Amino acid sequence: MSLISRAKDLAYNPAHAQWLIPLLLVVDAALCGVIIDRVPYTEIDWSTYMQQIAIFLKGERDYTKITGSTGPLVYPGAHVWIYKYLYAITDEGRDIQRAQYLFALVYLGTLALVMRCYAKAGVPPYVFPLLILSKRLHSIFMLRCFNDCFAVLGLFAAIFCYQRNQWHIGSFLFATGLNVKMSLLLPLPAMGILMIQKVGSREAMTQAMIIFQVSILFGYPFRKQSFSYFGRAFELTRAFLYKWTVNWRFVPEETFLSKPFALGLLAVHVSLLGLFAATRWIKPSKRSPGQFLKIIMPQAEPRDQDTMAKRVTPNFVMTAILTAMTIGMLCARSLHYQFFAYIAWSTPFLLWKAGFPPVVQYALWAAQEWAWNVYPSTPISSGTVVGVLATAVAGVWWGTRKEYEGELKGVIDEHEHAE
Repeated sequence: MSLISRAKDLAYNPAHAQWLIPLLLVVDAALCGVIIDRVPYTEIDWSTYMQQIAIFLKGERDYTKITGSTGPLVYPGAHVWIYKYLYAITDEGRDIQRAQYLFALVYLGTLALVMRCYAKAGVPPYVFPLLILSKRLHSIFMLRCFNDCFAVLGLFAAIFCYQRNQWHIGSFLFATGLNVKMSLLLPLPAMGILMIQKVGSREAMTQAMIIFQVSILFGYPFRKQSFSYFGRAFELTRAFLYKWTVNWRFVPEETFLSKPFALGLLAVHVSLLGLFAATRWIKPSKRSPGQFLKIIMPQAEPRDQDTMAKRVTPNFVMTAILTAMTIGMLCARSLHYQFFAYIAWSTPFLLWKAGFPPVVQYALWAAQEWAWNVYPSTPISSGTVVGVLATAVAGVWWGTRKEYEGELKGVIDEHEHAE
C-alpha cells in the first residue's frame, strides 16, 4: 500500500476508531491536567450552587427561598442531587481544585461516550480530533464547573444506550440529564418519532412514562412545595438579558427583547421540526406523513414493525437526536457560553453527515470555535454562531435527502393501495 493510500485509509476507514479513541483520550487527559494546573479557575456559578445546596441541606424545600449570590435556584432535582454530593466531596465547595479534577473525570467520561457513539454511527477517524480541540468546552467543564456538563453527559449516555437497543436504561439516563437542566427538552420530538419506528408506539409510551416518572422521582423531595419547584425548575417564560447573549448580538436590543422576535423564533423552531419530521425523521417507516400518523396510536402493531425497526440504525438515532438539539440551539431566544456544551460535540457529526468536504468541516468548526471564544460577544461573533448552526442544520437536511429514497415511493404507493 502506498503512503497516500495508507494515509487515506487511516483518515477514512471507521475501523481505525478502535485504536484512535484511547489515544485521543490519553492526549486529552494530559491536556486536562495542564489546564487545571496552569489556567486560573474562573468563578461564575459554582459558589452560587454551593450556597443553594447549603440552604437545601438546612431543610428548605421552597424553590423561591433557595438562592445564591447570582440568583435563585432554577434547575430541577437531579441538579440538587448531584451538587449535594459535590458539596460534601469538595469540603462544602471550598476545595475548588478537587472539584476541577472531578469535572475533568466527567469530561473524559462524556468524551469517551461521545467517541463510542461516533464510532457506532460509522464516523471516519479524521472527524475525531475535533472532539478534543475545543478551548471553550474545556473551560465549561474544568474552569467553570457548570451543571450543563452533567446534562450533556446524560444526553450522550442516552444516545449510547439507544444505539445499542438499551431503551429503558437510555431513557433513565436521558431523564436524569433532563432533570439537571431542561435544555434536554429540545431533542424530545425526534426521540418520540424514532422510538415509534424502532420499538413501536406502545413501547414508545413506556419510554415516555419512564422519563416522566424519573422526573417525578427527582422532584419528590420538593413535593410539599411542588408549585414553586415546577414553576422554577421548568420555567419556560424566563426573561433573557441582552448583555449575556452569545447568538443574537447582531440584532438590536429593542428587537431582541420584543415579543414578535420571540414568537418568530418559536415559529421557525416549530417549522424546522415539522420539516425534518415530515421529510427526514419518518423515513425508516417508508410512509408518508399522513400514513405515519396512523401508526402513532394503532389498534394493532404494524405488520412491518420489525422491518421498520431494522432501518433505525445507530447512525439514524444519533442524526435525529443531535439535529433536533441543534435546531433548538439555532432557534433559542438566547444562548449563554455554557450552552456550547450541547453544540461542541454535535457539530462535527452534523457537518460530516451533511457531506461537506473535510476542509469545509474543519473550517466551519474553527469558525464556530472562534465565535464561542469571543467575550463579550460581538455582532460578527454572534452572526458566526448563528451562521454555523444554520449551515449545520441546512447541510444535514440536504445531506440526508437520499437516505431510503430509492424504495420510499414504491412502499408509500403500496401502503395507499392496501388502504
